[in-house]
Order: sequence, then structure tokens, then C-alpha cells
Amino acid sequence: MNYQSTANPLLISNFEEAVFKGLPDSSGLYMPMQIPHLPSSFFSQLHELSLSEIGYQVLRPFIGSEIDEITFRNLVDETLSFPIPLKQIHDQVYSLELFHGPTLAFKDVGARFLARILGHFATLSNRSITVLVATSGDTGSAVAHGFYGVQNVDVVVLYPKGKVSDFQRRQMTTLGKNIQAIEIDGTFDDCQDLVKKAFLDRNLQDKYNLTSANSINVARFLPQMVYYFWAIAQLKSTYSPSSEIPVNVSVPSGNYGNLTAGLLAKRMGLGIDHFIAAANANNSFPNYLTTGSYSPKPSIATLSNAMDVGAPSNVRRINALYDSDPKKIALDVSSGSFSDQDCLQTIDHVYNTYKYILDPHGAIGYKALSLASEQGVSICLETAHPIKFKEVVEAVIPDPVIMPTHVEKNLNEEYILSLDKDYSIFKDYLISSR
Repeated sequence: MNYQSTANPLLISNFEEAVFKGLPDSSGLYMPMQIPHLPSSFFSQLHELSLSEIGYQVLRPFIGSEIDEITFRNLVDETLSFPIPLKQIHDQVYSLELFHGPTLAFKDVGARFLARILGHFATLSNRSITVLVATSGDTGSAVAHGFYGVQNVDVVVLYPKGKVSDFQRRQMTTLGKNIQAIEIDGTFDDCQDLVKKAFLDRNLQDKYNLTSANSINVARFLPQMVYYFWAIAQLKSTYSPSSEIPVNVSVPSGNYGNLTAGLLAKRMGLGIDHFIAAANANNSFPNYLTTGSYSPKPSIATLSNAMDVGAPSNVRRINALYDSDPKKIALDVSSGSFSDQDCLQTIDHVYNTYKYILDPHGAIGYKALSLASEQGVSICLETAHPIKFKEVVEAVIPDPVIMPTHVEKNLNEEYILSLDKDYSIFKDYLISSR
């Protein structure tokens, strides 16, 4: 499989090069040149397949012959080693719980897959690489844990000072070893801008083998397609495997990598009728679908901080899928923006009515289901465990949020470097620390 730039289709790379480079030599993002349509036999057996087998069959066409079958199956097995259950909240409304991994966030799947892919290629080529990642909350911790201790890989995580939860910050800053967490005096967009400038800095790129672990990297966002196939597989086990029930999926959206992955899954033949892009106060994408004009804005801090992205990168990939036509996008995607008050009221309502605890991101996703058709099944993605936002959630519901048994509270010393958002300062740090 080859990948091309969304900005310049003449810039083409194979999978390995696309993963290592992160960004093409332009302002675009890598997209697969073909989107395979999976055979009907796969969909008829979907409810009988394991999560790992679904992951292998969905992702294999995007890798091609660059990784042998046995190695790739092992990579997928190691990535998808924790449950992703579909839980019924009430009636035909479900939550797909993506928070059962090591850092309690949906990004564990993409980060673990990317870490194993990069580790595999780095070992084969015997080269050292530096992973740069910007985070608005959960990406940093997932990447830090996914890459922790991986040989020949150093990780630099940038997060906005004072705009991530204490739990999220400690998951990034207490590891040490090959993980360096940097707090930037600015917003997530400032962090993301530093990462993008570093990738497009040819001197840095060539000297330090920089690559990305954000959803701008194809190996981060592609495995997120598997969520959607697994959700439908579980629905088919609940209903008749041959049933054609309409399915709406609400996706809490920040950088829109998860939504992009879902749209790719639909293009591959998966039976999802409609998506809802659930946004918080950062409403660039909902406004795009409404007005037809895409105008990124500075990010706004909210309770659902992993979604605090004012200039989401993956809109470029969505545009590539739909010929940059918001009317075409709107055929498959609705979108709405919801406030912190909406978020808190939803957490309160769902818990008191159905005894299900939503985190602030899942609450936005659930609230956005109001935009879905009343027919069929509705699924909201629960992208983080409520314990990561304990203070917010417990201020609303009457009962405590319980720490999952497989996660230990990290009380280790924090290793934090503080930097200004000036690119020259960040570049000097990278050079001096390598």
C-alpha cells in the first residue's frame, strides 16, 4: 500500500516511509492511495471473529507485504490485548468502552500499534528515532506508556501547561527513562504547531529521524478503524447476524482522527449509516458543515480537554475523502457543539436515570446522539475512563468513581521540563538533548 499527501498527490511513500516521516514534505497529511472494500464473506462472519482477527483482516491491506504475516499478527495481538466491550445504557443506546487499556483512554490502541510498528522497522534498519507528540490530554499518556522502554526510540511529549488533568499529567511525567514530558506555556494548538514545524524542518528531520505519534501519523489513526468493526460485531451477536438495523455512531471529536477512521471503515463496507461528530466549545468542524467555510480558531479550554482543538488536523483527511465538499460530508456526518453545562447535565442525567457513569468526553458524545435518527441503534464512544476526571464527575454524581483494579495510582516523582511556545527555543532543546 502506498500513501500520498492530501496537499500534493505526487508526494507518494510506502507504509514504512509514511510512518517514519509522520508528515509528507508539505502541509498535507498521508492518506492511503486505495481504500479496499472487504469481501462479503468477512462481514457475514464478523460476529464469529475475535477482536484480534478482525484487527488483522482490517489492517492487513494497509500494510501490504512490508511486514510478514506472522510478525504482523503478533503486532496486532499485542496491540489488541484488552477488552473493548459494547455496553447497553438503555433501550437501543450503547456505549463502546474504549478505556480498558493501560492508560484508560481510547488512544491506547493507536499508541500501542504505532509503538510496535516503529519498533519493528527501527530494529530492522538499526536506527534511532525521536517521536514527537502533542497532546491535549490522553494522547501523551498513551504514547508514553506505549513506547516506554522501547529500544532505539526516544519520546518527547508536549502538553499545554495547566490544561490537562492531574491524572493525565502524571501518566506522562512520572515515567522517565526514554520519555520526556514538556509543558508548553500555551494551548494544544501551540503544541501541535511546534511538532508540525519540527517535522517540516529538514535539518532536524534528517539528523534526528523525527516521527509523530499524533493522529497525523497513519499508524496512529488507522488501527482506530477496528473499534467500529468490533462494535458492529458485538451488535450482530446481540441482534440477528443478518439483521440490517440502522446504526448511528457518535464520536467525541478533537483532532478528528477517530472520526476519520470511522469514515474509512464505512468506505471499506462496514454497515454504519451515519456518524455524529460531537464537539465541545471548539466548534470549527460543526461550523464548517453548517456554513461551508472552514475557519480554524484558537482552542478553548473545556472540561472535555482531550477535545480542545481549534485547528483539527484530520479535517484535511476528511476533505480528501469527500472532495473538500461539506455537502458530501454532511451526507455521512452530522455535527454539533455542546457546552460544559451540557456535559455536566448529561453526566448527571445518565447516572441518575441509568446508573451509567460517563466521563466528560463520553458525555459530549451521548449528548450529541440527540442529532441522530430515532430509528435503529445508537452508539456513543466512551473514550476515557471517568476516573481520569474524578473531580469533575464526582462533583455531579452522588457516588465515588472507582479506580480500575488493573491501574495503580502513580506516585513517582514527576520529570517535567517547562518551555515557552517559541519554536526556536523548542528546536534548541531538541538539538541539545539528542
